[in-house]
Amino acid sequence: MNRKSVVSPMACVMGDMNLVRPLGLAGVSCAVVAPAGDPTTYSRFVRVVLPWEGFSKNLDGLADMLLRFGTAQQEPPVLFFEEDSHLLFVSRYRERLGQAFRFILPEVPLVEELVDKARFQILAERLSLPVPASRRIRPCPGSAPVSLDLRFPVVIKPLRRRSPWDKIGSAKAIEVATEKALRELWPRLANNEMDLLVQEMIPGPESRIESYHVYVDHRGEIAGEFTGRKIRTYPQSCGHSTALETTDAADVASLGRTLVQKLDLRGVAKFDFKRDPDGALHLLEVNPRFNLWHVLGARAGVNIPALVYADLTGQPRPLPAKAHPGVRWCTLPSDFIAARSVGVSLRSWLPWVIRCETISHINWDDPVLLQVVWHRGISSASKRLSHLVQSATRRAA
Repeated sequence: MNRKSVVSPMACVMGDMNLVRPLGLAGVSCAVVAPAGDPTTYSRFVRVVLPWEGFSKNLDGLADMLLRFGTAQQEPPVLFFEEDSHLLFVSRYRERLGQAFRFILPEVPLVEELVDKARFQILAERLSLPVPASRRIRPCPGSAPVSLDLRFPVVIKPLRRRSPWDKIGSAKAIEVATEKALRELWPRLANNEMDLLVQEMIPGPESRIESYHVYVDHRGEIAGEFTGRKIRTYPQSCGHSTALETTDAADVASLGRTLVQKLDLRGVAKFDFKRDPDGALHLLEVNPRFNLWHVLGARAGVNIPALVYADLTGQPRPLPAKAHPGVRWCTLPSDFIAARSVGVSLRSWLPWVIRCETISHINWDDPVLLQVVWHRGISSASKRLSHLVQSATRRAA
């Protein structure tokens, strides 16, 4: 038998363990695009490490490197992407990358509209999507604060996640309670001269943010879906997720399916909603890419990366399943810090973590962190030994 006909294609992952693990659990071997020494490179599911260094600002070089890898394989790999920058790279280079890889994406205009928050607002208004009222601003040095016809409090966020925002704040967005607070913040915003989105804030904590996760195949049929909610974030307001759980929210799933049809979406997506005090759902954003939720979904019974892989390689899909509600994920030590910030004691938090079904990067069947410590420890010891030998040699001379 021709060996080429029985070789399963690899998955080429631009992402971390939260994307590698669900693929590995489905029996898929992975190549990962990552910096040297990244914890993901030590996973037992990773067969090939492709260097990330030097390519963050050289996308042509990154495309060339991936094409060399893809064309060298017996079967075209399936390409997976976890961050906005990865998504935009694959979308904008889709014709070149399509020569050596398999992947599924929305059409180019829709990708650009969903990633850029200002363009998304225009799209939302055109399609009557249930988004909070928003305005686009660009503070410049020496400019006066603009007058907004929005209700305070508001949140201010960058149109796209990029480094200048890090100079303004560590959170994904900044909550501004009053017009006076906006005036006080304005000089900080103006110094960075960025396009920003100001959006009316839906009342309630981050734990009222719920999400719909979906994979829509080439025919437009929903092949897999599940819902979830945030438990904790850090910082507490507008922060990054540190604890999550799956849910069985029928209204979230129903609204998500409606929006999939309105957008004529293909591929994977995460719809983030916030539930107001009256129970209504408001759409915050749509991310048409893989994300950290997929390891949690796989643990709950719906492995979206595995569904995509099966479809794109012509293999049978995993049997249809409904995600179990109440399956939890957290990341350490960030969730400990987040829990303490809201008054959760170590005595209460520790049993919760022990019962948590999925902990990012910590799995007994794939001890990534132990391998990182071991390899880095060996490397450090080797360097110390080499230094001692060199010192002894110099003294002997």
